[in-house]
Amino acid sequence: MFPLAGLRVVEFAGILAGPWAGQTLADLGADVVKAEPPRGDDTRQWGPPFLPEERGGDAAYFHCCNRGKRSAVVDLKTPQGREAARRLVARADVMLENFRPGAAARNGLDWESVSAQNPRLIACAISGFGKTGPMAAAPGYDLVIQAASGLMDITGDPAGAPQKVGVAFADIFTALYAVAAIQAALWAREKTGRGQFIDMALLDSLTGALANQAMNFLASGKSPRRMGNAHPNIAPYEAFPAADGTLVIAAGNDAQFERLRAALDLPERAEFKTNALRVRNRAALAEMIRQRTRERGRAELLEKMSAAGVPCGPVNTVGEALDSPQIAARKMVLEFADGGGAIRGLRTPIQFSELELDLRRPSPRLGEHHDEVMREIGMAK
Repeated sequence: MFPLAGLRVVEFAGILAGPWAGQTLADLGADVVKAEPPRGDDTRQWGPPFLPEERGGDAAYFHCCNRGKRSAVVDLKTPQGREAARRLVARADVMLENFRPGAAARNGLDWESVSAQNPRLIACAISGFGKTGPMAAAPGYDLVIQAASGLMDITGDPAGAPQKVGVAFADIFTALYAVAAIQAALWAREKTGRGQFIDMALLDSLTGALANQAMNFLASGKSPRRMGNAHPNIAPYEAFPAADGTLVIAAGNDAQFERLRAALDLPERAEFKTNALRVRNRAALAEMIRQRTRERGRAELLEKMSAAGVPCGPVNTVGEALDSPQIAARKMVLEFADGGGAIRGLRTPIQFSELELDLRRPSPRLGEHHDEVMREIGMAK
């Protein structure tokens, strides 16, 4: 049984945040129609790498966030396309969109129009800065949001320049908050019979995800600083060199530190007795640990610390991570075969005791389901 089976979603969204939300809903069982312009979602061209021509030739990027959907070509620049959009909205439970300012109203897909047409509709608009405020009309790519939110300023080497995170975290956080908001709105609809407009902003979402770093500022009035791989509130909690690689150690409490001290045969020193003292003396502590770890192989260190109950792990490449036994055991990597060759992907990381994820359909070719979708809305040729 799929938890969102029977839920109908129309997605007028491209790039990452909207499609990631749509893919999550599709994995949960919703019927998601991706309404694409004739050129397709921009990310179909965001390569290399590209998939083989027999699998459509689209960029790998597109396939990371469009699994499980049906693709129909809807050209909003034409009367026929706008009519198709109107009919899709009329029968949908949820509409996802990331239109540029003014575009929704021009196409009759603004909240006032769609809610009048379908009062039970949940409409979720995703933008860089939201519908209000002095930056509401500004474009908001993930890099811009990582910079504006303060995330880049706390990421990277203390002696180097600010760094973005290696994936588009603003988009992904916004998508997941959007899915939570959509499900909350659907639950409210069960009680009120009315739909809801959801205004999701990448800047809001990434600001909300600053967590302890934001609270550190709100409590102290001091902006956090870049600390590389170290943690502002815990020590030791960072990367350390081994003789043949790099590993991380995350001793989150005093008992774990004592086990680490014993495992690495570190001297007992009063200035490292509590976490607060270790944070104040982190430089000396880190150097003492480095002197031990750089003398031994990574596998030996990890085995010894794991046996002692010290949280630790290797610094893997993406390939090493995806090929690891733990990821295999969790069945995180999917493989589809649809006549055009096999394609792999990552599933939504949710496991239920009785429910299932709907993982039957790979990402669609552009317009792959156009005819069947048009038949469903009474616009078949």
